[in-house]
Amino acid sequence: MRTSLTNRSVRWTGGIVLAGALAGALLALPLGLAERPFELRMLTLIFLYSILGHGWNILGGYAGQTSIGHGLYFGLGAYTSTLLALRLGVGPWLGMAAGGALAAGAGVLLGVPCFRLRGHYFVIATLVVAETAYQGFAAWEWVGAAIGLQLPIAAEGLAHFQFHRDKAPYYYIALAILAAVTALVWLLQRSRFGFVLRGIRDDEDAVRSLGFSPARYKLAAMALSTGIVGVVGVFYAQYVLYIDPGSVLALPLSVSIALIPILGGAGTVSGPIVGAAILVPLSEYSRVWFSGSGRNVDLLIYGLLIMVIAVYRPDGIMSLFRSAPWRTFIRRLGLAPAAGDAAAGNGVAGTARIP
Repeated sequence: MRTSLTNRSVRWTGGIVLAGALAGALLALPLGLAERPFELRMLTLIFLYSILGHGWNILGGYAGQTSIGHGLYFGLGAYTSTLLALRLGVGPWLGMAAGGALAAGAGVLLGVPCFRLRGHYFVIATLVVAETAYQGFAAWEWVGAAIGLQLPIAAEGLAHFQFHRDKAPYYYIALAILAAVTALVWLLQRSRFGFVLRGIRDDEDAVRSLGFSPARYKLAAMALSTGIVGVVGVFYAQYVLYIDPGSVLALPLSVSIALIPILGGAGTVSGPIVGAAILVPLSEYSRVWFSGSGRNVDLLIYGLLIMVIAVYRPDGIMSLFRSAPWRTFIRRLGLAPAAGDAAAGNGVAGTARIP
């Protein structure tokens, strides 16, 4: 028992040291990128797409409800804050709360009829709803139609959520939101709510037979998922100061939001971050390397990656970290229990599973 407690203390200490080192590196990184705006922008986008992946993952990864229409909620968040600022002079932070709330509300309202469908019928329904909204916004003059809307230049500072000379504050704000959402998903995964969502994913009828209401849990997951995506939409609007249907409601955005956690590992905490760290640099650098002649090359690369993952790693890249060599490596670092310790702690013989 004493040995088990000692090993657990060592693992916690090692994890805290690694987390502290990673946090320190991320906080110091912009200092080394002061003269490299492209890399700073790319890192900010990685954080934003990681948050979007987390949002999608709550519904698609944990609850098993695959959506190809989350770009709609990103656009609703962006348009809500922008219209509130232009029409009523509402500040960006209140606009962010309103954008997230409206996106969550829209997700629940659309989820009521859509959740009556299952499997590919649900996927098609989310796609149709998102594409209908795109066409509607592109023809709606009050929201700028296809021309879009531009936010006015305001005084630089956190209050107005605008930074003109130095873009590092956007990086830090995106990092803070990512840390908060990652912590939320980590807690959700270990909560009763998370267990029920995974039960719905595996066998919805069995969950219903245990006395739970799958419809209520799916609607709650939908609200949380779309609310997070809507908040990122507000951030994007403040970041670029211009939105139009093609940039915040188009189908490629919805596909990218879904691809990121699928590639990294749907239903895992780290999957969206890993997926964004791979797909965003691929997209950004392919645009630089191929310029106008390589339009949509990043989508071809996405498709190739998804085919490879589907064949060799159906559970995403994070499934690599559950392989035997990786478990051995983690144990040698002291971040996971040895097989004997796990058996002693659990009262069974076997190998510890790396979460």
